Amino acid sequence: MKKNLILYIAVILAIVVFDQWTKHLVSSNFYLGESVKVIDGLLNFTYARNTGAAFSFGGNFEDWVRYLLFLALPVVACIWLATLLVKSLKGPKILTWAYTLILGGAIGNLIDRFRLDYVVDFIDFYQGNSHFATFNIADSAITIAAGLLIIDFILNKKEERQGKKEKGVL
Repeated sequence: MKKNLILYIAVILAIVVFDQWTKHLVSSNFYLGESVKVIDGLLNFTYARNTGAAFSFGGNFEDWVRYLLFLALPVVACIWLATLLVKSLKGPKILTWAYTLILGGAIGNLIDRFRLDYVVDFIDFYQGNSHFATFNIADSAITIAAGLLIIDFILNKKEERQGKKEKGVL
C-alpha cells in the first residue's frame, strides 16, 4: 500500500510541476491576450488570467468572498481529497486515480491563486467563432478525474442492478 501511495503522490507532483511549467512558459513568452494558432480551426494557445472559478464565475466578487471561495475553501477541499485518496487505496483504483488527478489539478491552480491572485489559462479550443472556456493542465487533470468519477458511478449502478436481479428484487 505504501508503494502505491508513493506512485499516486508522484503523479500529483508531476501534474503540479507540468502545470506550473506550462503556465510559466505562457506567462513568460506571451503578453496577456496573445493567441498563437496551434491547430488551425481547432486549438490556440491564448494567455488568459482567470480571477474566478470555471468560466471565470465569481471573478468580480468582493475580495473577501473571492478569498473564501478560491483560497480557503480549496485548501480545505485539498485536505479532504488527500484523506479520500488515502482511504481509496483499499478500494477501486478508478476512485484512487480520480482523487489523485483532482488533487494534482487543485494544487496546481491553488499555487497560482496564492502566488498571483488569479489562475493562468492558455488552452483555447474553438470551432469557427465558438470558443470553449480557456483552461490549463490542472483543469485538464480535474476534467479527466470527473470522467473517471462518472464511470465509477455508472459501474456501481450497474453492479447494484445486477445484485438486485440476482436477489430477485427487480
